[in-house]
Amino acid sequence: MKFFVDTSDLDAIRELAALGMVDGVTTNPSIIAKSGKDFKTLIADICALTPGPVSAEVTATDAAGMIREGEILAAIADNVCVKIPLTWDGLAATKALTAKGFKTNVTLCFSTNQALLAAKAGATFISPFVGRLDDISSDGMGLIADIRQVYDNYPNLETEILVASVRSAEHIRQSALIGADVATLPPEVLRSLIKHPLTDSGIASFMADWEKSGQKID
Repeated sequence: MKFFVDTSDLDAIRELAALGMVDGVTTNPSIIAKSGKDFKTLIADICALTPGPVSAEVTATDAAGMIREGEILAAIADNVCVKIPLTWDGLAATKALTAKGFKTNVTLCFSTNQALLAAKAGATFISPFVGRLDDISSDGMGLIADIRQVYDNYPNLETEILVASVRSAEHIRQSALIGADVATLPPEVLRSLIKHPLTDSGIASFMADWEKSGQKID
């Protein structure tokens, strides 16, 4: 499974990329706004840190506007993936931009039917928001399982499942078991995947015994 990091923090991207943990990056208007940086400059900087897809989201709400903005964003770097909201106008823009050879990430997916529509429009990625579904007592991971089954039923649908709104290590475990193609997660959640109390206690125990032995590795 591929890991995308959901952030505009260049230092975090650089650090995790050095460990081989970054297959791409996702951003959204909120993340960009909080950064306080120029949108296009920031996307260009992120694209320089990873060869993988970097999602940059349009802000227009009509198809023509989305297509125009998508072309502008795609011109920033070869690895820009145009992020588009899941509306009828968004699907029209997805179809048009895909036909022009651009990668697209259809976002704000909350149902299997929406995911099917996005795939038929030719989306490169579909982004179901599991955390937001969990917030309203719906089954976010159940949606991922349903989309996986539907896409597997129809091999001609080549859209990749990009699990979004990831809140925990458990979301990642379940996504991997279901067979999601990608998960995008905040840097702090990615870092949390390595944690286990038995690993920590095991290291402490081994180090204590080694110190008692009086030996060194020279």
